Amino acid sequence: MTRLCLENISVEYNSQKVLDRVCLEVETGSNLAVIGRSGSGKSTLLRVIAGLEPPASGLVLSNDEVLSEPGHILIAPERRRMAMVFQDLGLWPNLDAEQNVRLGLSGLRLKRAQARRRTTATLERCGVAQLAHRLPGTLSGGEQQRVALARALAVEPVLLLLDEPFTGLDLVTREDILQEVERLAREQAVTLVVVTHDPSEAERLCDVAVVLEAGQVVGRGPLGELVRNSTSPIMARYRANKAKDVS
Repeated sequence: MTRLCLENISVEYNSQKVLDRVCLEVETGSNLAVIGRSGSGKSTLLRVIAGLEPPASGLVLSNDEVLSEPGHILIAPERRRMAMVFQDLGLWPNLDAEQNVRLGLSGLRLKRAQARRRTTATLERCGVAQLAHRLPGTLSGGEQQRVALARALAVEPVLLLLDEPFTGLDLVTREDILQEVERLAREQAVTLVVVTHDPSEAERLCDVAVVLEAGQVVGRGPLGELVRNSTSPIMARYRANKAKDVS
């Protein structure tokens, strides 16, 4: 069953199109990668999906319910059963890890005891319970990633949006977080939408992909097929690098 559908989504900033008639579907249980170079419109696409900004034209639907229409957000972000991990993580620097996660729950109107229990459980699940009372500025990059992931998962989303989630991490930490995201998505039955400029990350996490160039979809389908056959510059470069590694 289709969980999410985007129909002819366009977004403009200062009369310049950032997304141009983008169509895609996210099937429940089939993780989607959105692959493209910087400036291709990837992050804007996630923000439209999340309900953080409306499209200039087109519709965002979930199981035939209209979430956003041109110029209007009809279903607020906290009511979409989605969560997002931002590229810059978006952790509040003056709040400790526990407070950051609980703040993410504020739109759910949970009782205080419920919010506390869910916060503790999610921090434990993400392996950072021992850091609950540490401020973000005192944490490593990997620890901050885990706190941001805990904040997103605490709302119990059916769709988790990840915006360049592994940028700036060293190789060991990156591998650890990749494994953690794989495990948590599987255990919590969460469908992923992963924005990345690195197809190797997409291959680890996703089944299907779309390739964006200058705000337009230039490739879509099973990720393995796109890696083998897409003529877009980013996929061609990735394919060439893989061939060099093998040789």
